[in-house]
Amino acid sequence: MGICYLRLSFGAARRDGEVIDRMTAGRDPRLAALEDWLHGIEAVGGGRPVPASEDASFRRYFRIAREDRSYIAMDAPPPREDCRPFVRVAADLAAMGLNAPRVIAADVEQGFLLLTDLGTRRYLDVLRQTPVRAGALYADALDALATMQARGASIQHELPPYDQALLRAELSLFRDWLCGKHLGIELTPAEETCWQTLCDELVAAALAQPRVYVHRDYHSRNLMLTDVDNPGILDFQDAVEGPLTYDLVSLLKDCYLRWPEERVTGWMHGFYDRMPPAMRKRVGIDEFARYFELMGVQRHLKAAGIFARLSHRDGKDAYLADVPRTLSYIVALADRHPSLRFPIDLIATRVLPKLEACSG
Repeated sequence: MGICYLRLSFGAARRDGEVIDRMTAGRDPRLAALEDWLHGIEAVGGGRPVPASEDASFRRYFRIAREDRSYIAMDAPPPREDCRPFVRVAADLAAMGLNAPRVIAADVEQGFLLLTDLGTRRYLDVLRQTPVRAGALYADALDALATMQARGASIQHELPPYDQALLRAELSLFRDWLCGKHLGIELTPAEETCWQTLCDELVAAALAQPRVYVHRDYHSRNLMLTDVDNPGILDFQDAVEGPLTYDLVSLLKDCYLRWPEERVTGWMHGFYDRMPPAMRKRVGIDEFARYFELMGVQRHLKAAGIFARLSHRDGKDAYLADVPRTLSYIVALADRHPSLRFPIDLIATRVLPKLEACSG
């Protein structure tokens, strides 16, 4: 993988005989700087970047068509985003034989990357249009996940840890942003005690699991249907060393589309059966299923809080429509996990009704 590191000055840039001041060209100085940087790269010189996709972060993506090929340019504005983890994890995934964007050029100081293009067919869109393809697409996604965990075992220790502090910070997003900021729900002292007990249980269950290489956002919005080496894998820069079931529950209990419970259970059992014998010896299927469900509670509380934060902090309101589906996974566990009575009651009797009232 070739990576070149270039520096940008912020004076005037000359392009095809015309002097362009980056700070005054149009209304987007970062886009102007990105265009000037791309102009110096032979593969895309002269190509014009156009918006390629939206992102829940501060990153932006642009597609550049050049002759019979296309490329993706990432704008990750420092200090809000650091593109170095993306470069590092992209190299990891390539070494594992997985289909992730290859970094063609990088300016990590300016936050610019030029990447290979994995196309426009997101799993989410394909599955919504043709759900009959789910079996084949999920088989590929589960195979890729198993490969990531197996081949990532020797390097996972180089990733940041998914530790107690991070798990608790993520859980707080639900209480602070969805309940507090968005819905105006304040917990009583007794409810706060119940909340802390719940957090203790979920964090303990996460930390008790075997540690693996975790993508951390492995779901239908970040998987691309590709003709070769399906799926293409995106948005992996937040990878950590963390719980065995985290990516699995992200994929199978997706915040953006939902499958019948029996199908999810079948996929989950199938993934367990193909895990290495040594891992299955460490974790029996009943314990694995319990980890899977409790990990889902942690992730779905976190995601619901993030969706509210995206609305209030970043002006991205569309994600609020995914909150009821996300929280419905937790409510569905009522009969199997008595210890989840508090969050289930809170969600069913207060959170979901208020969300419906807000959307109405």
